[in-house]
Amino acid sequence: MVTPYYQDDYVTLYHGDCLDILPNLPGITALITDPPYGIDYRTSSTRSNRSNAKNWEPIVGDGAAFDPSHLLGFPKVVLFGANHYADRLPASPGWLVWDKLNGLESKREIGFNNSADVEMAWTNINKPARLFSHRWMGLLRDSELHHKSLHPTQKPVALMRWVLLATTTAEDFICDPYAGSGATLVAAKEMGRKAVGVELEERYCEVVAKRLSQDLLDLEWSA
Repeated sequence: MVTPYYQDDYVTLYHGDCLDILPNLPGITALITDPPYGIDYRTSSTRSNRSNAKNWEPIVGDGAAFDPSHLLGFPKVVLFGANHYADRLPASPGWLVWDKLNGLESKREIGFNNSADVEMAWTNINKPARLFSHRWMGLLRDSELHHKSLHPTQKPVALMRWVLLATTTAEDFICDPYAGSGATLVAAKEMGRKAVGVELEERYCEVVAKRLSQDLLDLEWSA
């Protein structure tokens, strides 16, 4: 087994390919992740119409169609971006929808918003579909206002806390095999939940380890 890149009382992070590491992680009961969608996502200042936008390196693995089959054998599964590969997933009533506008009028026609108004997550949980409204449009955010962006497809920790509350219990052992900026792992730690993450790119392992080692819990959070 690979030596952990980072470990504390709640969270363990591994640097490597989840295809190699996942089979060696026993006891996982809830897999929650934001994998590469297979859409060759790229950012640039011209796409966002903001001169201060960051040009990110392409996401590793995003240039090929995503196959989620290695993630489907766990008791609870939540996969963000699943509308891009829904034809490779079983039917489910329990989709989660993140409303990123949260009351803002969509103004895509004048270049205000070049990204999706919502993001969708497939689950294997037999519950009604749920909606979470939390503004996250460039500099217009309902949380993490003074935090710099850490990843091109970064999710707010507030969103991942909501996902954990909606889909897991305190007894679940949570896994994020595409850890990215570490939002799922940070949320789990803030909530006192056990979690393990895997990240292929070492630069993002460094980001996640730094976030987790700061031990700065969100003072707005209460169980």
